[in-house]
Amino acid sequence: MTLTVDNLLELAMANPINAEITARLPTLGLEQCFLTAGCLFQAVWNHQSGWPADQGVKDYDVFYFDTDLSYEAEDVVIRAAEDLFRDLGVNVEVKNQARVHLWYQQRFGRPYPQLRTARQGIDRYLVAGTCIGLEVATGEVYAPYGLEDVEQGVLRINPLHPEPVLFEQKARSYQARWPWLKIVG
Repeated sequence: MTLTVDNLLELAMANPINAEITARLPTLGLEQCFLTAGCLFQAVWNHQSGWPADQGVKDYDVFYFDTDLSYEAEDVVIRAAEDLFRDLGVNVEVKNQARVHLWYQQRFGRPYPQLRTARQGIDRYLVAGTCIGLEVATGEVYAPYGLEDVEQGVLRINPLHPEPVLFEQKARSYQARWPWLKIVG
């Protein structure tokens, strides 16, 4: 099977939590709102491994973009999301991508550029093929590096975020869960 956007969405929505999150997210009224990261690409790897779509999903990442850079504004959204998704019994991580540069260095010890869109946050995942997001308002899949690496189980460093040590840790973590994944480069 060649992984297409339609296949990706079908596999990702086989996880009922993904389907429920995307159905509810519009009520938060967030600009540039994406369901992103592992809850999407891990559904593909789980399918290829013969496992349930939601197996091993640690959290569900939601990115949005709000020019209000205050912690208080983001906290209002985080609390609203906690209320909205509480009954699902999963961890939904909501992050305003406009604010990441304000806390990243303190948390990770290295600077982070100020982002201008939520897509730029997706662009910066450590593993290139995992840069995937589903824009909730449009249903559009954003995958700047395409879907081939996810389909083929290839883990390569993201040239836009070249952090070899962090990449190696992330790639090994994925490979521990899906041993057939290949680390390249």
